[in-house]
Amino acid sequence: MDLFEYQARDLFENYGVPVLQGRIADTPEEAEAAAAAIGGTVVVKAQVKTGGRGKAGGVKVAHSPQEAKEKAEEILGLDIKGHVVKRVMIAQGAKIAQEFYFSVLLDRSNRTFLSLCSVEGGMEIEQLAVERPEALARIPVSAVSGIDKAKAVEITKAGGFPDELVDAVSDVIVKLYEVFEKEDATLVEVNPLVLTEDGQILALDGKVTLDENADFRHERDQMERDALDPLEAKAKAMDLNYVKLDGEVGIIGNGAGLVMSTLDVVAYAGESHGGVKPANFLDIGGGASAEVMAAGLDVILNDPQVKSVFVNVFGGITACDAVANGIVGALNTLGSKASKPLVVRLDGNNVDEGRTILKEFNHPLVALADRLHWPRGLHELRRHRCLHWQR
Repeated sequence: MDLFEYQARDLFENYGVPVLQGRIADTPEEAEAAAAAIGGTVVVKAQVKTGGRGKAGGVKVAHSPQEAKEKAEEILGLDIKGHVVKRVMIAQGAKIAQEFYFSVLLDRSNRTFLSLCSVEGGMEIEQLAVERPEALARIPVSAVSGIDKAKAVEITKAGGFPDELVDAVSDVIVKLYEVFEKEDATLVEVNPLVLTEDGQILALDGKVTLDENADFRHERDQMERDALDPLEAKAKAMDLNYVKLDGEVGIIGNGAGLVMSTLDVVAYAGESHGGVKPANFLDIGGGASAEVMAAGLDVILNDPQVKSVFVNVFGGITACDAVANGIVGALNTLGSKASKPLVVRLDGNNVDEGRTILKEFNHPLVALADRLHWPRGLHELRRHRCLHWQR
């Protein structure tokens, strides 16, 4: 589960990580009140789970409560890489002398943890990792011993920090690892970790991913509700395996391998059509009923980002007539509100019955596809995806 920045800030504060004041606001008026409570210069920051907020206009400085209200008006409703801003954080301003980078994450390939650290942080950290990888230290971290003061000093020095900052920065790294360990996180990232003009080390912008497999050890109900995209929350309540993406084509399939392959095909084909990409991952499962199919369509068709939907079902346990009935039921429920075309490919169990149902329904938005043509070069990718998910 990915947390919003304000949730990461609050979590850091609970563990003694030095952070600035921050308050959330869902309206311009709330932003004005938050800025007045904090006082002085503040930063209005879009709360969306994607990078590049600053470059997209989602981070703005305000020098008064009135200006904070105006900046919030500009940011709320902004579309940043397909994520519409519905909440902002009003953060206390700081005079920054230097920006750094630190993260600790689960390194699945090596079955351990990994720390990344650099004295050069900020918005261009991805570019730094590509152009000058030697400037980004990669230090393995034992899951048994973790990061104590000595290990934190090792990481800090490897990241290129000057001697006069090693002690202060390493103290913060120890506390950040405590967040990582005690909250069962798979990622704790701070970019930037900053040195202020008055000599403080602060975690200015945090990103945290929590391991949902450890939820039984924590009370995260409210955090989870706040962290989920509204559509993801709706899908979760319906017990659907759904992940929102940044594209325009809604995808529904049965079985994770088939859905992953379908995402690849849509993305591949989209390269020839203006860069169109999949809008979601939605696996209705191996034994989906008409109700499950209808619930899945309800989620996808209510995503304003989606322009069209591709339903790709190979019926094994799932019967194609149940899928067809789900499509009919969902479109009947939506009525005149339905406006997005559906391309439906059915094959396998009860395929003739399913196709007959859709043909007799004869809805102008539904187009039946006979079969899926896999582009050359994707057969091995499809096979690899399916084998991966079967494992």
